[in-house]
Amino acid sequence: MKRFSTICGATILMVATAFLRMDARENPFLKPFGTQFDIPPFELIENGDFIPAIKAGIEEQDANIKKIIDCKETPDFNNVILPLENVSPILDRVAGVFWHYDNALKTPEFAAIADEAIPLLNEASNRVNLNPKLFKKIKAVYDRRNDMGLDPVQIRLVEKYYRVLAQQGAALPAKKQEQLKKVNEELSKLFIEYTRNLLNATNEYYVLVEDEKELAGLPASSVAMAAEEAVNRGHAGKWAFTLHAPSRLPVLSNADSRELRRKIYEGYTSLASSGQYDNNPVIKKIIKLRGEKARIMGFDNFAQMMTSRVMAGTPEAAEALLTQVFNLAVKRSHEEVADMQAYVDAQGGGFKIAPYDYYYYADKVKQQKYDFDENDARPYFQLENVLAGMFDAAERLWGIKMVEMPDAPKYMDEVTVYDVQDAKTGEHIAVWMCDYFPRDSKVQGAWMEQMQSAGLYEDGKYHRPIVYNVGNYTKPTADAPSLLTLDEVETTFHEFGHALQGMLSTAPYRSLAGTNVDRDYVELCSQLNEHWGFTPELIKSYAKHYQTGEAIPDELIEKLTASGNFNQGFVYTELAGASLLDLAFGQVDEVDDVAAFEKGVAEKIGMPEEIAFRYRPTYFKHIFGDDGYASGYYTYIWSQVLEADAWEKFLENGVFDPETAASFKKNILESGDTEDAMVLFERFRGHKPDAAALLRIRGFVE
Repeated sequence: MKRFSTICGATILMVATAFLRMDARENPFLKPFGTQFDIPPFELIENGDFIPAIKAGIEEQDANIKKIIDCKETPDFNNVILPLENVSPILDRVAGVFWHYDNALKTPEFAAIADEAIPLLNEASNRVNLNPKLFKKIKAVYDRRNDMGLDPVQIRLVEKYYRVLAQQGAALPAKKQEQLKKVNEELSKLFIEYTRNLLNATNEYYVLVEDEKELAGLPASSVAMAAEEAVNRGHAGKWAFTLHAPSRLPVLSNADSRELRRKIYEGYTSLASSGQYDNNPVIKKIIKLRGEKARIMGFDNFAQMMTSRVMAGTPEAAEALLTQVFNLAVKRSHEEVADMQAYVDAQGGGFKIAPYDYYYYADKVKQQKYDFDENDARPYFQLENVLAGMFDAAERLWGIKMVEMPDAPKYMDEVTVYDVQDAKTGEHIAVWMCDYFPRDSKVQGAWMEQMQSAGLYEDGKYHRPIVYNVGNYTKPTADAPSLLTLDEVETTFHEFGHALQGMLSTAPYRSLAGTNVDRDYVELCSQLNEHWGFTPELIKSYAKHYQTGEAIPDELIEKLTASGNFNQGFVYTELAGASLLDLAFGQVDEVDDVAAFEKGVAEKIGMPEEIAFRYRPTYFKHIFGDDGYASGYYTYIWSQVLEADAWEKFLENGVFDPETAASFKKNILESGDTEDAMVLFERFRGHKPDAAALLRIRGFVE
């Protein structure tokens, strides 16, 4: 491929010398890492390196943008678009690590650095996205794209740069651009405040149990973890339960103490909703600013602006799908609640099912209907074994082999690093890291991201990606390894599905590679990968009892499979309800009372009183922690239509069918954004997405 480290004959500014350290120690971000596979040298990185490197990268970016703008040659692919792909190597290196630390290693010291860094990064982004002279150059290439001898992928890259910058406001008049910059700056500060409030509120809350009788029903691993947490909080001999998922979910699912379940549930559903870490004022400001942003961009509201950029096209189209799923889910949830209430009544409970009863009694009904207790399965899902099964599936389907790199750089001892290789040739494909245990400096949840994308870099070489998965699973204890719940097994496969799309990408340019696709398409690979975690063909090979080493019994697999669609009413009422709430927030300019608005939406759509939204506004980080999924949380269900339809093809041909896997790998996992998502999907599936496939797979219709 053509080298492109020059612009109009001038070398791209590679080092901003003003920010080089004057002492013997050099900032590791200011030059190529020089490590195997470009893994960041974490052992050399200090917190003090981030701000100088970010400033140096911004200086480098500004200088190279100026070179593009000042170039006297006719704008073309090689002197405008290619240089933009690597406009600041320094900024790429530091940003890849910075954004990861901001979610996974956000110590108080790093949080202070982030407060300074994020406004700098946003301002630098604005100087690219809102640069009228740069946009003029891009438009000149865009207008001639079909007459320049470019191949289809190059044309798509040109179109993407034009579209993305236009969506960011580059085509706006100067006055509106200034307004947009101010709105973006204020929003970035509010996102920081929202996330910090949520992290602090989560870490601060705990329920202390002093009477051992209140622990009845809880797995031994949860009790052991709670005892350790109590010691850490200065309450030795007692048990402390937190709102982190490994502590919270076992309580809600297993604790016989209704009062303990209530305290944990109400603590979680009121997270960051009052007191020192109250996110309500932050949310109100975000909603107002998003309304302003939408009007500046020429839209009626924020949801209209966001959906216009993806497959859905309009809020109405997204709502139509959500409502169809939601109504069927609510109907099913009423049946589920009736079953639970009957169980309570039969036991002489004397109370009506409340939201904090749902997990607990759903498990009781599940045991009754299918003779299946998830706790019976958990000893077979040791984290290391789950990973082994996941790697086995990846080798059988996609032809890759995961080889651990014990001496690779890592930012924490508990991180594991792998060389992802072609299973036949041993050729390097990617680096994959995993970081699965909770800590106070880590945001809740699970996610995938990358420190380096596949694509052509400033040295003219094609670099392979560095991808990571992060989770918050139960830590090993003195008596047991990390044993995953069925939900955590599903999550592990889900996030690895994202990783596969990042790692296997063969797109030639970074902006088109991996997960750089439409938001309502990006969940296809992750949600599809969940299915293999529980296929009988695979589960028998990896699910082994952590004490005896015996494979999971066929009887237990049959029960797990038979109960696979149990409680889907609850699952999709939660998910579709939260998606409708998100879209509702995106279609208003102002909210006086966040809780009252949420209640109004619940009443309008018919949210059952026994089920809360999956995320309530004050801890709905997907939509208020940044703009990533804002007015786009529905994309999980939109993508599930694609996933369900794709999975039906695997079911028809065999879940490990080589031809079906090869087609999915070529058309979806490898292609990234090199072609329109609908074209790629139709090429794999043979028809347009069938919305009914989701309803069939989830058992809502025959």
